[in-house]
Amino acid sequence: MNEKKAILPPFLVLDPLLQSWLMEDIGRGDRTTQSLFPDGAPTGFAKWIAKEIGIVAGLPIVARVFQLLDSKVKFVPLVKEGEKCDRGQIIANIEGPLDALLTGERVALNLAMRLSGIATLTDKYVQQIVDLPAQLVDTRKTTPGLRILEKYAVQVGGAINHRAGLDDAVMVKENHIAAAGGIAAAIAQIRSRIPYPLTIEVETETLIQVAEAIEHQADIIMLDNMSLELMRESVQLIRQKAARIKIEASGNITLETIRGVAETGVDYISSSAPMTRSSWLDLSMIIE
Repeated sequence: MNEKKAILPPFLVLDPLLQSWLMEDIGRGDRTTQSLFPDGAPTGFAKWIAKEIGIVAGLPIVARVFQLLDSKVKFVPLVKEGEKCDRGQIIANIEGPLDALLTGERVALNLAMRLSGIATLTDKYVQQIVDLPAQLVDTRKTTPGLRILEKYAVQVGGAINHRAGLDDAVMVKENHIAAAGGIAAAIAQIRSRIPYPLTIEVETETLIQVAEAIEHQADIIMLDNMSLELMRESVQLIRQKAARIKIEASGNITLETIRGVAETGVDYISSSAPMTRSSWLDLSMIIE
C-alpha cells in the first residue's frame, strides 16, 4: 500500500453513515444480546481472524463502529491498514462490554470484508503495472451509500481515485457529445460555464475524435475501448501535438490486459473491476 495515498475520510462525515448502518441492523433492539444481558454486560475479549490471504482494509472504521456503541471498547489492530494477511492470522484484538461487541459484530465485519476485498483485488491490478509509469484509477461504479468507503479501499490497495462525483470534474462522455452535437460544441459550452479550476476530460473512440479533443484544448483525453494499436497511435499523436494533455485509457480492463494497456504510454488506466469484480475477504470475530 502507498500510505501517502490512502486518506481516511473524517469521522464527521463517516459517523452518520455508520450510525445509519447500525440502526438498520439493530432496528428496535438486539433481541438476542439484550435478552442475555438485561442488566448490563460484563467485559469480553475477541479476536479478529483472517480466513484467507488478502489485503486488510477498514480497521479504523471497524474500531469506530464499536466505539459508537460503547466508548469503552478497545480495538487493537495487529496488522497495519493495507498490509497483507495470511490465512488464519489474527489481525486484531478487541476488548469491551460484551453487548457492544455482539451488537456491532455484523456491521463491522461486513464493512471490513467488503473493503478488504476491494483492496485485495486493487493490489493485484496494481502489481501488474507497478514498474510502469501508468497509474490505476477507479470509477463511479460504486455501491450507493458506500462510495466514500469503497474509494478509500481502492487507495488502500495502491490505486488512486478518479472523481468522487459529478461535481468533481467535467467528463464529456459519448452521450454528452451526442447531446451537444460534437466535441467542439460540448467543450465550448462547458468551458464558458464551469468554475475554475475544474478540468475537462473528453472520451474518444477514434483518431478523429482525439484530434478534435486536442484542437479544442481538452485537459485529459480518455481512450475508450480502443485496440492497443489504435491506443499507441493516439498516445503518439497527443504527445506530439499537446504534451500537456494527460491520457487515460478505459474499457474492459482485466488482469490479463492491463499491462499491455500500460505499455502504450498512457498516464492513467481507469477500471471499475476492483470494485465490481471483487469478492469479500473472509474475516471472522471469535469471542474467547
